[in-house]
Amino acid sequence: MDNTGNIINKVAQSGLITVDLSVYAPNPEDIVIYDIKDNLFQGLILREKDFRDFAKQHDWSQYQGKHVGIICTADAIIPTWAYMILANKLSAYAQSITFGNKEHLIATLFDKAIDSIDYTQYQDQRVVVKGCGDIYIPESAFINFTAKLSLVAKSIMYGEPCSTVPVFKRKS
Repeated sequence: MDNTGNIINKVAQSGLITVDLSVYAPNPEDIVIYDIKDNLFQGLILREKDFRDFAKQHDWSQYQGKHVGIICTADAIIPTWAYMILANKLSAYAQSITFGNKEHLIATLFDKAIDSIDYTQYQDQRVVVKGCGDIYIPESAFINFTAKLSLVAKSIMYGEPCSTVPVFKRKS
């Protein structure tokens, strides 16, 4: 409190910039995982003719604007050309395509978003990277962001402005 009895917000006066990486989270409704196991004959092998027929007849428009991860959860050897055919068919509709499960896809999307940030806004600033939240943020996003931020920021902290863990401080 100041001399007049007003509460002083020292956090607001500290000059800290708080960054919440959850703003870079992809919309969960835009994430789709395509499991090639559904194309296996008897759950074991991929037959080329059947797969090519499927690729021609399948409604690929359902992936319009989606981020698609391609995986195979079956214990089967999938030839590389099969993944390439899927990528070819999806490319006309999907916003992005990657090989990997949902966690890998989310990490990839976070990394793309973090790579597009203009880090000059953090030049010589004291930055708090927000910790806990309701949205899953992969550790790789924190690593990627911190590596880039370390090149420009005066200091980096993790947590909430009222309770932070120091990560980095540039020597004067």
